[in-house]
Amino acid sequence: MSLTTREIAPGYAVSRVIRGGWQLAGGHGAIDRRQAIDDLLAAFDSGVTTFDCADIYTGVEELYGALRDRLHATRGAEAARRLQVHTKLVPDLAILPTIRRADVDGIVDRSLQRLGVERIDLVQFHWWDFEQGRWLEALGWLDDLRRSGKLRLIGGTNFNSFRLGEIFAAGVPIASMQVQYSVLDRRPDNGFAKLCRDRGVALLCYGTVAGGFLSDRWLGAAEPTAPMANRSLVKYKLIIDDFGGWELFQALLGALRRVADRHGADIASVASRLTLDYPGVAAVIIGATTQAHLAANVAAAGLSLTDADRAEVEAVAAKRRGPAGDVYDLERDRGGRHGSIMKYDLNAERD
Repeated sequence: MSLTTREIAPGYAVSRVIRGGWQLAGGHGAIDRRQAIDDLLAAFDSGVTTFDCADIYTGVEELYGALRDRLHATRGAEAARRLQVHTKLVPDLAILPTIRRADVDGIVDRSLQRLGVERIDLVQFHWWDFEQGRWLEALGWLDDLRRSGKLRLIGGTNFNSFRLGEIFAAGVPIASMQVQYSVLDRRPDNGFAKLCRDRGVALLCYGTVAGGFLSDRWLGAAEPTAPMANRSLVKYKLIIDDFGGWELFQALLGALRRVADRHGADIASVASRLTLDYPGVAAVIIGATTQAHLAANVAAAGLSLTDADRAEVEAVAAKRRGPAGDVYDLERDRGGRHGSIMKYDLNAERD
C-alpha cells in the first residue's frame, strides 16, 4: 500500500501521515519492544514511510534502528532504504548556558549510532530558553554537520514567528517546522503558518488528534479529572480548557461526528484530514502504542472533505476562546499551566 507524499525539500518527500514516537518513550505505559517493532512494521506496510522521534524519547531511536534491521531482513534492502526517520536535537535546559560544539556533535553522533545510519534524514532543532543566547550558534553547528554529510535536512520544532525570522536572518536552511496544529489549536494561524508558506518551510503537525481526545471515545463522555491516564491526556486537556471547556469541546466532537458519518469515517480521521488541508501543511504526525488505530490513521490521508464539511466544523470551532498567542508561547512559560508539566532535562534523566 502507498500513501500520498509531499515534497518538503528538492528530492525529498514525506508520507502525509507520519508515525510519531513520543507514545513509545515510556510515558504512556510499558512498551513491549518486540510488539512495538511489529506495530511499526505494520505502519510501514500500510504506506507510512516516514517516522518521527527525538533524542529525548527514551529507547525510540533504538526501536527505529531495529525496525530498519527488520525491514532489511524481511522486506529487503530497497524497503529499508525507503524508511525515513526524523529525529530531534533537544539539548537539556541545564546545559544551555554552557553548550559547546562538542555537545551538538555528540547528540547527533549518538542519534546516528542509535538509528544505525550514516546520515539522518531530518534533524529538528529545539531550544528550551531563548534567554540563553547561544541557540543560533548551536543551530549553526548543526548546519556544519549537515554540510559534512551527517544529516540531510534541518528542521525546527516549537519556534514562534519571531525566532523563525531570526533563523532566516542567520541564513540557516530550514526545511520544516514541527508545531502543534489542529482544529483545537490554531495558533499557527496567527502569522506563523503564512511566514512558513512565504519562505517555503513545510509544516509537520502534531497534536492533530489531541492525544486521542479528538476521537469517538470521548464523544458524550464525562469530563475527565486528575489523575489522567498518560502524559498526552494531561497536555491536551489543558488545550481543551483553553479552547473553551468541555461543553464546547463536545459540540466540536458532535460536528466532527456528523462529517464522519457522511464519509464513513471516524472523528480522528476527519480531525487529521482537516489539519492536512490547512495551507502549508505537509504531513500530520500521529502517535500510537499499538496497531489498533492504524487503519483510521492511514484513512485520514484518503479522505476528501467538502467546503460544507469544513464549514460545519468551523462554525463550532469559531467559538473558541484560545489557545491564544503564537506557536508554543504558552508552553515556554515554565511556571504556567502548560510549561509546568514539561520535562526539561530528559537526556540527563536517561543517562
